Amino acid sequence: MSNENDELDPLKDEEAVNDEILKPLTFNRTEPINNENVPIANSNTNDIKNKDSNYIFFFGGGSCGKSVILATMLYYMRSQVGVIRPKVGTPNTIYAESLLYDFFDNIRKGILPTGTQKDEVTRLDLVFEPNNKSKKIKPINLTFLETNGENHNEIKRGGQYISSIEEYLTSYLKLSFIIVTSYENAHEDDILINTFLDKLVRYEKKIKSINLILVISKWDLSGSTTVESELQLENFIKERLPMTANSINTYGFGKSFYTIGKIDNATNRVTLLNLNTAKVLTHWLYQSITGYPLDYPGTLWERIKFSF
Repeated sequence: MSNENDELDPLKDEEAVNDEILKPLTFNRTEPINNENVPIANSNTNDIKNKDSNYIFFFGGGSCGKSVILATMLYYMRSQVGVIRPKVGTPNTIYAESLLYDFFDNIRKGILPTGTQKDEVTRLDLVFEPNNKSKKIKPINLTFLETNGENHNEIKRGGQYISSIEEYLTSYLKLSFIIVTSYENAHEDDILINTFLDKLVRYEKKIKSINLILVISKWDLSGSTTVESELQLENFIKERLPMTANSINTYGFGKSFYTIGKIDNATNRVTLLNLNTAKVLTHWLYQSITGYPLDYPGTLWERIKFSF
């Protein structure tokens, strides 16, 4: 797979980083347990549609980069490894098409998406169709959920989410949680993240299945777009997020870092696009849902077939 894509012009992908370093740990459970573009309709009823989808819930405070991570993951899926499209027959398909267009077009131009509005659940019902030819690598339904960081702050000191968020945590869904904290503010989020993890424990019987990963965003603020070793990331988490680090070690949560490359602070635009961490997070998501790596080489017979 090429790390460069003509669609990125005038942006350029950086040289690929070490996959072994980037590979996040996997957390598996077998027990049930805006951009100012077109908004996605709020979910404000107890009747969630499309329950057979795989829901991806972004958790994190304000300005931590949740929208940027979502946009670049979708861009990576569409430009590098397959097709990402709205699921026919689900609510908000027209809205999703508009939002997807803006995500793709803006990232291509180096424009960063803005955050979600408060008290709004941004929901995108999508189908991801990988271009891997193996029959083991099948299309999957993905429903991305993103909310404003201020809403997550409401769970502090015994507080509760608004109903449009709470219902997704109590409706027996297949949920993947991407917990985001930034390189610059990680030390401030340790208690909030653990408050959220405690909430998930209380709701475990209301969640069908769960995958979870901690992502340190804006890693480029460290002065590098990669890590020297996995130990560097582990030490950062242990120092800045000691309680979260303990949860990771106890429960085997996934962990990774995230950067989209180099940003011109004066214009807040991307000047050098890096999709390597978008690749890592996308591959983690697909494998944690399906049990197969996105780059699965195929069965023996498939490999023989592909060779002709």
